[in-house]
Amino acid sequence: MSRTKFIEAEFHNVEKDRRAIRQRLERFLKERRALERGVVPPESEDPEDALRWETDLMQVRFERAVQDRIDRRVNRLAERRDAAAGLAHLKREDRRALEGLRNGVSLIRIRTEDQADKSAAGIHADMPWMAPATDLFWKSMRRSVRNGDSGFRLPPVLLDGPPGIGKSMWARQLSTALGVPRCGVEATAEQASFGIVGSQRGWANAQPGRPLMTILKHLIANPIVVVDEVEKAGVATSTKGNSFGLAEGLLSLLEPSSAASWQCPYYQVGFDMSRISWVLTPNTLTTLPAPLLSRLEVIKLSPVPVPDLVAFARREGGRRGLAQASVEAVVEVLEISGQIAPLSLRHVIRMLTRGEALEAARLLH
Repeated sequence: MSRTKFIEAEFHNVEKDRRAIRQRLERFLKERRALERGVVPPESEDPEDALRWETDLMQVRFERAVQDRIDRRVNRLAERRDAAAGLAHLKREDRRALEGLRNGVSLIRIRTEDQADKSAAGIHADMPWMAPATDLFWKSMRRSVRNGDSGFRLPPVLLDGPPGIGKSMWARQLSTALGVPRCGVEATAEQASFGIVGSQRGWANAQPGRPLMTILKHLIANPIVVVDEVEKAGVATSTKGNSFGLAEGLLSLLEPSSAASWQCPYYQVGFDMSRISWVLTPNTLTTLPAPLLSRLEVIKLSPVPVPDLVAFARREGGRRGLAQASVEAVVEVLEISGQIAPLSLRHVIRMLTRGEALEAARLLH
């Protein structure tokens, strides 16, 4: 794990700055007055003479008018420094929300190719039908090790496959394997791009986007962000006629060069969002704009084969503590039904959930 600067701003202690500025100004004026009065500066490298000079300076006093001018000058300089830090426009509560970024944020890295191999092998063992996506993950991890990257970032990927094959589950597996937080965004439930990029003050319920909120919560710069059903996101229109769409909002975040100094609409501050690993899932590619697709690694995925569904049912049934007879009953249904119509993980999970309910009912009676 390493640390990196995340916010394009500096954190200053305003009162400490004021004290330091005052000390410098008063020192300068005292030395100037001492010289005007004929006090001789100290000889170099003479401790006794230096002590005599400091004693003389302590005798210098300022009139009330001079003190007032010093106060005004200190205030102006402190305010200018605060403005240059990039946070002066924020309210007190917003500054507090960003205070955790003072010392940077963590980056989770892949240290060895052996770690990469084990992580990919574990995911493949649980979800072999996701092999094309896991292969990209594996190669990206090994490349990160060879490049000596300070933090791992999966290239933005779009998982193009039928519903119910576990695309979001695969992303959760990545989060667990890497030890990074995961943020999920349901495009159908988000108002335009606001769930991703946030919204400016003035909009109802204005707040930062969920990826930034995830980083602020965990102080880790390279989380995994999953956007489900990206093609279904709506578009919001302001009273001035400006449109805000999720796909358009994603463009600057998917491009590393622009994401490295991305401006948050809510905080109006720059953040380095270039370390995020993006995983997008659609139901169709036909309505997605070309600029968005050009920034994504599109992975074609197939339905889950029945043998893999059976293996998943046995693993998940065991994890849920189902009786062996219940698990085998689900397996039998899968093997028969799979010859008639396509099945998905959702069918398996529903059957296992029903098995749990039946077992609980038997225990009650």
